[in-house]
Amino acid sequence: MKFCRRFRLTASSAFVVFFLAALPVLAAEGAESNPADSPSGLIFRWLNFALVFGGIAYLLAKHGGAFFDANAKAIAASIHEATAAKAEADRVLSDVDAKIARLDREVAEMRESASKNWNVEAERLRVSGAAEIEKINQAARAELAASERVAQQQLREMAASMAVEQAGKLIDSKMNSDVRSRLFHSFLGGLGRSAN
Repeated sequence: MKFCRRFRLTASSAFVVFFLAALPVLAAEGAESNPADSPSGLIFRWLNFALVFGGIAYLLAKHGGAFFDANAKAIAASIHEATAAKAEADRVLSDVDAKIARLDREVAEMRESASKNWNVEAERLRVSGAAEIEKINQAARAELAASERVAQQQLREMAASMAVEQAGKLIDSKMNSDVRSRLFHSFLGGLGRSAN
């Protein structure tokens, strides 16, 4: 805290002293005439110009050539690098254009190949489907034929059983007890002869 007060006090005092010292100089400035406006001031101005211009010309002549040569070499190297980079970029661009052209051709070839493969696969599926349909038809015909044979066999069995049943009823109705006993004896006699 004391340091801040002391610093402010010192800074304020220095400003007041500087302002008081500058007042006489500012007051005298407007009262006197400028020596640069006199004829000798004009000569000194031209001399000053010649010295400054000569010094700049001397420095440019002595050190400027090397500086400008180095700058020209740097610019030439940059131009050479830019030319090489442009040539490389043109080469890459031509490679890309060639790849794009090949890509269009490859896409067309792939489409054509896919179309051919699709047609071949469709034909294979059609032939395979027709073969499967024929196999199914043959299996169905075989099953129908087997079913027909079974049905005919069952029909024959039913017809035979019905015929036997009808024959039995007919024989029963036509046969009397006398005929039955004769048949029975004849049957037993036939058994006896076959046993001998």
